[in-house]
Amino acid sequence: MNRSVAEESLREPEGRLANGPGGAAILSAGIGCFAIGVLALMGDGSKRMAGLFTFYRPTGPLSGVSTLGIVVWLAVWVVLARRWRTKVVAMGKVNLAAFIFLALGLLLTFPPIGDLLLGK
Repeated sequence: MNRSVAEESLREPEGRLANGPGGAAILSAGIGCFAIGVLALMGDGSKRMAGLFTFYRPTGPLSGVSTLGIVVWLAVWVVLARRWRTKVVAMGKVNLAAFIFLALGLLLTFPPIGDLLLGK
């Protein structure tokens, strides 16, 4: 069995293949979704924040919310991918955390939930 040098460098001492980069991608996606939910709530709750999030006038605050959400997602992905580059992470925990962030982000984008949280 011939293994490449790159594959050998990704192996942990126990012989398990590092799954950190995959875990970083999954968790960062969940965090990015949560960021969009929080930013959307902030844009709905404050006229000043809505003004700050308006990057493109025809779409209003949604342009800034989506742009900043993507920036958060990519930044978290880069940081986690570097930190977990050679690590073996508990994918069950990573997947659960990502799903919780995704669910919370989704809930925050629904107007009835946002209105409830904002006291409208």
